Amino acid sequence: MAGQHYSWGTVHRALRNSAAPFTEEAAPSHDVVIVGGGSAGAVLASRLSEDAYRRVLLIEAGPSYPPDAYPDAVRLQNIIGGDAAHDWGFVSEPGWQDVSVAVPRGKVLGGCSAVNAGVAMRAPAGDFARWTRAGLPHWTPQDVLPFFRKSERTLFGDDTWHGRAGPWPIHQLQEDEVSDMQRAFIASAELAGFARVRDFNGVQPFGVGPYPMNNRMGQRLNTGMTYLSLQVRQRPNLQIRSQTLVDRVETNNGRATAVVLASGERIVGNQIVLSAGAYGTPAILLRSGIGPAQDLQALGIDVVADLPVGQRLQEHPFYYTTWAARPTELGLPVPPVGAILWTQSSMANAGEGDLHVSAVHYGDPESSPTGAVFVLALALTRPRSRGCVRLRSRAPADAPRIALNLLGEAEDRRLMVEGIEIIRRIASKGPLARMIAEELVPGAMLVGRHTLEAALPLALDIYHHPTSTAPMGGDDDPHAVTDYQGRVRGMEGLRVADASCFPDVPCVATNPTVIMLAERVSQWLRDA
Repeated sequence: MAGQHYSWGTVHRALRNSAAPFTEEAAPSHDVVIVGGGSAGAVLASRLSEDAYRRVLLIEAGPSYPPDAYPDAVRLQNIIGGDAAHDWGFVSEPGWQDVSVAVPRGKVLGGCSAVNAGVAMRAPAGDFARWTRAGLPHWTPQDVLPFFRKSERTLFGDDTWHGRAGPWPIHQLQEDEVSDMQRAFIASAELAGFARVRDFNGVQPFGVGPYPMNNRMGQRLNTGMTYLSLQVRQRPNLQIRSQTLVDRVETNNGRATAVVLASGERIVGNQIVLSAGAYGTPAILLRSGIGPAQDLQALGIDVVADLPVGQRLQEHPFYYTTWAARPTELGLPVPPVGAILWTQSSMANAGEGDLHVSAVHYGDPESSPTGAVFVLALALTRPRSRGCVRLRSRAPADAPRIALNLLGEAEDRRLMVEGIEIIRRIASKGPLARMIAEELVPGAMLVGRHTLEAALPLALDIYHHPTSTAPMGGDDDPHAVTDYQGRVRGMEGLRVADASCFPDVPCVATNPTVIMLAERVSQWLRDA
């Protein structure tokens, strides 16, 4: 389908540091071509087009909508995961215990920020300390804090930690804004010995409390609405093409020169940035001849750069413990997502919270003998298991092969069992215990490590936080696809800026950290 276009106007880039006069024939059509209009792509397009001389093209495979006219499926807070019209339709390969899961990914301007729960928790200092130890310069907690603050607009918290004027609105839920069940969960977790957290994006994030959210009045405020506001979209040097599928990046003598669309159209750019997400970005790289040589040759793709693209996929495993509630105690099931315990397992490193328990109003009431149900959802956020992404075929419309390898490592399974035991301890105390009629999943009769491990496939899912398929790394890192600025190794003019270039998965919902990364990379591009 033809893409939507916004007028260039008459603004042209003033050539700097050059004695040659500017002509249309002598320069690429675009200074920067950004592939993917999700969280990262929206940030990049917004920030880079702030410089009026820089001509920016943003390409998005899904539809775009005016900021105030997104349909319900990609606007309403209580619809999580979107719908078929705004999803890529990916499904994972069978993994441990033959588990295969749907892999929802937003296909719309705003990307996964238009279909996620709206959680706005930053990666903690321990994640960036780990990245620094692994050889990445300029990613310390002190380095990234200004870019978190730059993105944020909130009235909550200390100025040291929070931004007041960014495009991305954050609201810290208070206890009178969460459900009766979620308040009971917070109180019972405190009785179980967990600290009460007032600011998950502050100095000490581990403990229990209401979420900070990127939602307002029941609406999810995605980056297509916020970073790409109507005012931003009207900039004459910014063009947005939606419903436009990218095939590959064209290269010449070690330099990226153009983006080739599935239609065959060729778009020339001086700089090309891939922000198509943890599955889309590696697929484009692979079709471009950038990836493991053996895999590319097997598909008849000429090898441009032999790099370990797609080999370090990580995703948070997710498990639904489900509880029958006493209907007279449960109260209204809103908001659907409202409170979380962020804690450390017995094997967590300092500064890393590797277990989440989310108190959510999921589950089918008809599955409960009482007609009332809620879920305490468990996530392991520092998994040891790694999967991979490979091409199914050379065709750009074919979904990639996604092997998540959920719980493939025995240590991950053991920590999930530890998390279930934590949930049971909380559920046995205080107001939450009084609300519960019965444990439905995994079921109170299932006890002991091996028995609970065997029950994990019954309710195993993903947290929807894939990362690390084109990871950043130090000069001597054999797993690195890009350097610390997202520049693809051995290539000029080509960067990656999205969750695929995280060196490993952060121990929290990834969207705020993706936004921060795009803020950081956009600054490097502007300074270049």
